[in-house]
Parts: sequence; C-alpha cells; structure tokens
Amino acid sequence: MTSTAPLHTRTLSGINGLNMHVVEAGDPVNPCVLLLHGFPELAYSWRKIMPALAKAGYHVVAPDQRGYGGTTGWDDGYDGDVDSFRLSNLVIDQLALLHRLGIKRVACVVGHDFGASVAAWAALMRPDVFASVVLMSAPFGGAPSVESPGEDLVHADLAALPRPRKHYQWYYATREADGEMTHPPQGLHDFLRAYYHHKSADWAGNRPYKLAGWDAASLAQLPTYYIMDLEASMPETVAAEMPDVAPAWLTDDELRVYTEAFARTSFQGGLNWYRCRTEGRNGDLRLFAGRRIDVPCAFVAGAQDWGIQQTPGALERMNGGSCSDLRFVELIEGAGHWVQQEQPEAVVASLLRFLREV
Repeated sequence: MTSTAPLHTRTLSGINGLNMHVVEAGDPVNPCVLLLHGFPELAYSWRKIMPALAKAGYHVVAPDQRGYGGTTGWDDGYDGDVDSFRLSNLVIDQLALLHRLGIKRVACVVGHDFGASVAAWAALMRPDVFASVVLMSAPFGGAPSVESPGEDLVHADLAALPRPRKHYQWYYATREADGEMTHPPQGLHDFLRAYYHHKSADWAGNRPYKLAGWDAASLAQLPTYYIMDLEASMPETVAAEMPDVAPAWLTDDELRVYTEAFARTSFQGGLNWYRCRTEGRNGDLRLFAGRRIDVPCAFVAGAQDWGIQQTPGALERMNGGSCSDLRFVELIEGAGHWVQQEQPEAVVASLLRFLREV
C-alpha cells in the first residue's frame, strides 16, 4: 500500500462485558467505517487497507471480535456461556463499542467471512446506526423463516456417500475440534499456513462454480476444507496442501501474529460462533422473518473464493431478496477467501467506489 497513515491500538473496558481490543486509523471526527473480521482471523487482517481508507477521509475502526485476539472477558470453555456468541449478541458488542467511542452512526460496516454475518445483521437490525454495508466472501441468504427448521438430512447423506464426508461447520461444533486445531501434529504455525494457503488463490483447486443445491452430491463438489472426509480433522485435511514457502500476501512474520494469538486464546471462542449456528442457538433471529437489508449494500469477494458458492443460491438472493438496495457485486481476480489480504489495493478501490456512491 502507498499510504502510511498510522494504526493505533487500545483496549476499551466495559463493552458488553468485554475488554475489547481495537485497531484504529484516521481522524475520529471523520465518518466511521467499521471493519469486522472473520474466522480464523483478527482485526490484524485489515492492516493492509486501513491506512488507505484513513487517507481517503475516514475514521477506520477494527475490533478483535468476541472470542478473538486481544479482546478478553468471553468464556473460553466448551461447556461455558455459548449463548454469548449468538449473532444478536455479537451485534450488541458492536453497538456497545460505537457507544463507547461516541459514534452514533457509521458510514459503512464491512464484514468478512463470519464477520459478514455480523455486519449483515447489524445493518438489518439497526439501519439507523449502520448507514450502509459491504459483505465480503460470505453472501447473506436472508432472515430465517418464522417456523422452526426441520432436521437437516444432508449430514446423514454426506456420511452415506461412497467417500463418506462431513460439513466443516458441524466439525467445528464438536468438542474435539479446538484441541485438534490448537495442538495439531504439524504444529500450529504450519497448520495455519496450510489452512490459509488452501483457501487462497494460490491453491489451484479454487476455481468456484455454482452448485445445484443443498444436497450431498452437490456439496461434495466443494473442496475438503468445506466438505471434509468423515474421519479427518481440519489439520489432517489441510496437511497435504502445505506450501513450500510463505506466500507474498502473508509473510512468515505476519502469519506469526495469528499463530501467537491463537496459541494464547485457542480457537474455541471462534468455534462457538459456529456452534450457535449449527446447534440452533440463533433462533431469536426469527423475530426478523421477512425483513431485508434496506440500507445500500455491496458484495465483494475473491474470484477464486469457494465461499461465495458454499451456500447454493445465497448470492443470487441478495439481489432484491435479502437486500433491497444491492449496488454491485465485485469478484476480484487473483484473490481467494482472504481477499483483503491477498488483493488489498483492489479491495480499497472497491470500498471507496461504494462509499463515494452512497
């Protein structure tokens, strides 16, 4: 990046029960852009785009979300307070942060990966606070119906395939997942390096296409980091994809920031987000059945990101379905799932295009 605007960090106490670690750039009197990271990342994942947004005239705020990094006060036990990781409470975390910063309205909330879910629900629930939204890598399929969902038979069907499989989110919900990922055979640093590589544009298998539907045969076409072999752990899944050298977009020193953070916190906080989804703990979202995101919205992702297709039909539903004012969809060439780290200049250009339009 050409901009050298400095990044500042601080920890704010009393944020919905958290001590929240926050990274900021730009003058606080400027319009705010709130950046929400996904799994398994940190506010650090926005480091390449924050200076440019600040130079363009924005106050940029990126917290370590509940369960991550330097933010403390969350329950890290598998049998602990899992409900605190429900999407509605994650939105409250951001409202509490903005209140503490004295910000009544943000120009835009930007969410990547699971952070896109928080951003989408923030915009849907509180359009008075979040004036616009950009979702990255994870489309918003819409609010759930008011009826309770029935049993999802796809998991039994996946397990019954000739090559038995399982969905990664349901693996993440297991008691064993955190220990297997925090203490993998290859070591945490090499596990994360292989994991990030496997989902990036550097891995030749990331050439996504539309799937027919939410059925076992269709889902089995996804890479193994999404539809895993039934008996494999995630470290075992990505081990064969370990790159020989660190990629240019994520140097070994940069990767070490993630390694040290997850060695300290484990993955359980982030995994509890998935548990709330797979265990039906987000049922309160049915209160918003039939509601759409009505503030201006855009979707940005890597063209080599299978994440845009992992929920068949979700991206298509954003155009007039889950969003009433979708301004554009941009798929950035040369980027996989970690789009703001792999192609930061293109992401900055896309965000500024959207911000100037709205």
